[in-house]
Amino acid sequence: MEATIASLHQIETELKKRWEYPYHWHKKQNNAADKLTYFIYDFLYFEDLIGAIQKNFAQREDYEALKDYTLNRWYNYWSSVAVERVLTSCEGIEAHPNEKHHSIDFYLNGVPFDHKSTVFPYTYPESQTFAEQNPIALIRWLYDSQSAEQRWHVGNRLFLVFYDAQGFHWKLKADITQITEVLKTYAANFTIAQLKQVALIDTLVWSDVIWVKA
Repeated sequence: MEATIASLHQIETELKKRWEYPYHWHKKQNNAADKLTYFIYDFLYFEDLIGAIQKNFAQREDYEALKDYTLNRWYNYWSSVAVERVLTSCEGIEAHPNEKHHSIDFYLNGVPFDHKSTVFPYTYPESQTFAEQNPIALIRWLYDSQSAEQRWHVGNRLFLVFYDAQGFHWKLKADITQITEVLKTYAANFTIAQLKQVALIDTLVWSDVIWVKA
C-alpha cells in the first residue's frame, strides 16, 4: 500500500503489531544493510512484511539479525510517514515540494526543517530530566551522534524524542494518536522565539526538541 493512501489509523494499527517481537538492532544502521532491506517501503501490512523477510533471508545464517534490522527500519519508516503527515497538516507548516529532499522535509513559519524521530538515547550521559531542561546540550549531542553515512547532514532539524519511564521508548513511535496530539499542540503554540540556535562545526542551525512521553 502506498504511503499516500494509507490512513493514520491504518499505520498505527500495523505499527503496533511490531510490539509482539523483541526489539534488537544487532548493528548500527548502515548503507549496506539498508540496501538489503530496501523492500520495507513496499509493505504497510505487517504480515506482508514478515512474508518478505522470510522470502529474502530465510536461508541466510544471519537471518535473525536481518529480520530484526528489517522490522526496525520498517517500523521507523512508517512512523516517520505518519509524523510528517501530521506535521504538514498543521497550520503554519508546509511540506517541501520534493518529498525526497535530503535535508528539508517542511517549512515551519517559512523556516526550512528536517524532522528526526528518535528514542531517548540510552547512551546519553545525562538523565531525561536534565535533557528536557537543557535542550541545547541534547540537540548538540544528537547532531554529533548522527549516522556518518547517507543520512548525515548539518541543517535545521526538529527532533521528536520518545521517552517512556519504563524504558520502552521505542513503542511510543507507534502511538500515532498521542503523537498527533503533541504535534498539533506544538504547532498551535509555536513561535520563532522558542527555536534554539546551535553552533555545529562551521555553521549555525535552528532546532528544537518535541517530547512524546509515557
